Amino acid sequence: MKRKTEDCPFRTSIGGQALIEGILMRGPKRQAVVCRTKDGLVEKTEELELIRDKHHILGLPFIRGVVTLFDSLFKGMGALMYSASHVPLEEQGEPDKLDQWIEAHFEGETAQKLIIGVAVVLGVALSLFLFIFLPAFLVGLIPALKQSFFARNLSEGALRIVILLVYMRLICGLSDVKRLFAYHGAEHKTIFCYEHGKPLSVENVRPESRFHPRCGTSFLLVVIVVSILVNSVVRLSNSFARMGCHLLLLPVVVGVSYEINRWCGRHDNWLSAALSAPGKWLQHMTTNEPDDGMIECAIRALELVIPEEKGSDAW
Repeated sequence: MKRKTEDCPFRTSIGGQALIEGILMRGPKRQAVVCRTKDGLVEKTEELELIRDKHHILGLPFIRGVVTLFDSLFKGMGALMYSASHVPLEEQGEPDKLDQWIEAHFEGETAQKLIIGVAVVLGVALSLFLFIFLPAFLVGLIPALKQSFFARNLSEGALRIVILLVYMRLICGLSDVKRLFAYHGAEHKTIFCYEHGKPLSVENVRPESRFHPRCGTSFLLVVIVVSILVNSVVRLSNSFARMGCHLLLLPVVVGVSYEINRWCGRHDNWLSAALSAPGKWLQHMTTNEPDDGMIECAIRALELVIPEEKGSDAW
């Protein structure tokens, strides 16, 4: 019987993110960004300073998930902007008016942090609109669903899943997104190769699976399912009141979802497999097969964050 490539005795806490012609890898102590340019690979490595390491309470279960999410959003957006800065000028679009205003009124690092902060806020606002406000509003327009809080909550959750799938399907056809998702696949394959204890080479990485159980894509689906359960306590008919309650319960949803994802990553049984299966299925859309250059980029990014003490990055 052929051995499944995703089975591995060691699970690393190292995770990554696909960038514009590059890869972000985040280890326990360092974060590395490696981008491919016409002149070769460009690297940037920085030590990680996590706020939850400074304040013990922020590292407690069900709290650490929210902290980790916003920390990852901020650092991930900074890495994305760094990778975009290496795109040839002739391929770059004009900065929008808000970015131009920030660059005109602030200098250097301050301007960059403001641009990143605004991008994170806008990204979070769009997510809240699509997955909290819009479902509550649309389902609230159907009188039959107002008669049952259970049916209404279930319908809102189902609509969130539909919105996510439609959004993914729409962006999958874009050429730039296809390459982004191929880098995503390279990230997963490289991490699998490392977890299997094989030397990091293109030849060893290429046959690995691009569907990883600890992917952020899986986290998105878990969030939606958990939101259905958590939001079942909301028994309000007014759509705007429901939106407000869903927003207040969002930290609970994120905290619980993070712990579920963390548990699935540490266990290998029928329950963890069942919980991970929908996320792996969604990765058929969010990951593509990478070329050798993308794999080389992912390998270098991973090498830069592997800790000196072997095994200290265990999940």
